[in-house]
Amino acid sequence: MTPSLPLLAVTALVAGLLGAPGPEVAPLGDVVEHVAGHATGIYWTPQRMAGAVPVRLLGGAPPVLPDVVGAALPPGAKSALVSGYTAQPAETSRTNGTSGVNGTSNSGSAGRTGRARQAAAMPPATTSGTHWAAGGSVTRTTGRVFLTLNGVDFSCSASAVRSANRDLVVTAGHCVKDGAGAWAENWTFVPGYAEGRQPYGSYPARRMFVAGPWSRSGDDDYDVGMVAVDDLDGQHLTDAVGGQPIGFYPPRGRRTYGFGFPADPPYDGERLLYCAGVPHGDPQRQTRDQGLRCDLTAGASGGPWLSGFDPASGRGRLTSVSSFKYSNDHRTMYGPYFGAAVRDLYRTAERA
Repeated sequence: MTPSLPLLAVTALVAGLLGAPGPEVAPLGDVVEHVAGHATGIYWTPQRMAGAVPVRLLGGAPPVLPDVVGAALPPGAKSALVSGYTAQPAETSRTNGTSGVNGTSNSGSAGRTGRARQAAAMPPATTSGTHWAAGGSVTRTTGRVFLTLNGVDFSCSASAVRSANRDLVVTAGHCVKDGAGAWAENWTFVPGYAEGRQPYGSYPARRMFVAGPWSRSGDDDYDVGMVAVDDLDGQHLTDAVGGQPIGFYPPRGRRTYGFGFPADPPYDGERLLYCAGVPHGDPQRQTRDQGLRCDLTAGASGGPWLSGFDPASGRGRLTSVSSFKYSNDHRTMYGPYFGAAVRDLYRTAERA
């Protein structure tokens, strides 16, 4: 496994029950499938969701995921993310267009003032961590994931995507399966999560999919998971919240917006935040991933990276997910490249 720091938030709770297995979907390419055990509403109480804590608060507990500090990193790089990262989030300053008495524009042009107000209200196109307050589709399609892995409860981030079955969620592989280890249990997706509110309900997993290299060895180049969820009261996920389109073989170095629910301080997992900028290659040459300057912390794992993103509508094309940070660089988030393996993963999962 390449050296990485999976970005998870956890709370030590006992796992729920697994459901009975069902028939598998014939995979396209090197894809591994798992029939999920259902998370019951009794298990995911508001108190359990609210009680999620960052990995670092586990203290002396053994790691839930494989050790992530590699020999290729210098000795000073061993200050892993689990020790906590306290960078402060960048804040967005908004200024409204000024107007005179009785609504008269100081510039004498209502049209120009309106355009100025619109420009001032637009979120910054480059940021290492800002609360997303511009609304749009991304606030519905992005959500939190709650799951149990190896007897510990976790939270991640994820996105609903357009798919043939209208039920597909894309997240990080380590939010679905612990590399070569266990599959997640009690997995459920809460789209549009906001400060404890679940405006669209929660969608439990029915089938989980990861790429073969992730399942066999936890290879970070393949840290992508896809989950087909149950409908809710007869309504498919993307019929309720919409879905971002997914893209494969995207041009590298294209401006990207990354979204998620970081839960390690100074964040608390309760609000949707984002980073935006132009990603670059992995300077450590450990992966084929791209890196984005981003201060989001544990809990942001699996959050969508959207290219060609329109801030006004909140729509873009999903071309990666938040995967890891190197322990000697807490300010750069890495995401896997969506090539043939992720395409095959998607084509298999959307038929489930």
